[in-house]
Amino acid sequence: MTDILPAPDIARTALAPLVAHALNDELALHVFATAAWSHLAEPGDGVAGRIVGALGPATALHEVVTGGRDGAARNAAELTAQQWKDAVARWRPRWNQRAVLDNLDVARIARIRLLTPEDDRWPAALADLGVHAPLCLWVRGDPGALSLPSPRAAIVGARAATAYGEHVAAELAGELVARGVIVVSGAAYGIDGVAHRVALAAGGVTAALLAGGVERPYPTGHADLIGRIAATGAVASEVPPGSAPTRWRFLQRNRLIAALSEATVVVEAGWRSGSLNTAGHAAALGRPIGAVPGPVTSAASAGCHRLLREFDARCITSADDVLELLGVPTGSTSWLPQTLFDMPDSTGRTDDSTRISDAMSVQSWRRTEDIARRAGMSADDTSAILGLLEIEGVVHRGEAGWRRAPAPRRP
Repeated sequence: MTDILPAPDIARTALAPLVAHALNDELALHVFATAAWSHLAEPGDGVAGRIVGALGPATALHEVVTGGRDGAARNAAELTAQQWKDAVARWRPRWNQRAVLDNLDVARIARIRLLTPEDDRWPAALADLGVHAPLCLWVRGDPGALSLPSPRAAIVGARAATAYGEHVAAELAGELVARGVIVVSGAAYGIDGVAHRVALAAGGVTAALLAGGVERPYPTGHADLIGRIAATGAVASEVPPGSAPTRWRFLQRNRLIAALSEATVVVEAGWRSGSLNTAGHAAALGRPIGAVPGPVTSAASAGCHRLLREFDARCITSADDVLELLGVPTGSTSWLPQTLFDMPDSTGRTDDSTRISDAMSVQSWRRTEDIARRAGMSADDTSAILGLLEIEGVVHRGEAGWRRAPAPRRP
């Protein structure tokens, strides 16, 4: 395994500024391999969760890089031959020991912390995600803010929020933090931003989960806000520094918001809002969900009304309603996520085609292998999906590779 992992002293030196616990040789290589997996596997990859859970991160990494031809790793993780083949095809091209070491140095310079399950501050609630739980978290600020014993509520909603939605979000966030609740959200424009800002203004603790690297604030217009969140709470992501936020990663980020929170409240949401995706994940975990009603004529509240009408969400009209959600035992609502968090995006595309599209550029041509590596998928699957997207006119093929078609101009 020494040909895959760095020498223990190199790993320990690179990791020491990023972790709070002492590192012996074995633990240093274990944590290094855990960090490496956040470079190899895309968020929510259940196959990665199974193999790492079965073998440990270091052995699992070695088996993937070497190909695991004897089948022992595949059998231990209870994977089919095809699952193993596909996994190796999408992970191995991303492996680069030097890149992981360089990334750890970037984290050190940016004062980013690496949180792994071995750390006492690891949020135990993430275990409810099973094999889809993150293998590690990259954190700006105080990692301990993610596991404080205080109750946590997610406040999420539309980016294009109305004055009504922003007012309600502000009222809820202010009253909740005054009663010791930690506000969790995604730092987006609209409802998320209001919830974070008011929580900070009220002297409370708030945590933001990002879809890209924590050292590159997104949206950029919230760079100052994200910095303020990190100063008193935590900004976290499961993808390493330097990672770009993509549509796929936003959807997977939503499961972390839901898992870290004991209840999820949707303040405003259109019919296909990403907030419904977060609510679906919360319901899959058996967490209660609430929705704020709006004017029946408001498209910005159509998603909230759908949650109330079709999915048994609690009607939220005050902070007391949210506190009741946080204190009431939840039942299993496994039927909800099958129609919520698995919903296609507004383009009607599947998760895989979304990942392929995110991995492409409008300006430059990219080879199939490059697109596959960026998307974290096998070259065969990527090629097949590219063909379908070409038929739809979403992508163009040329001698130099593939390029995403520009979005049509609105009249």
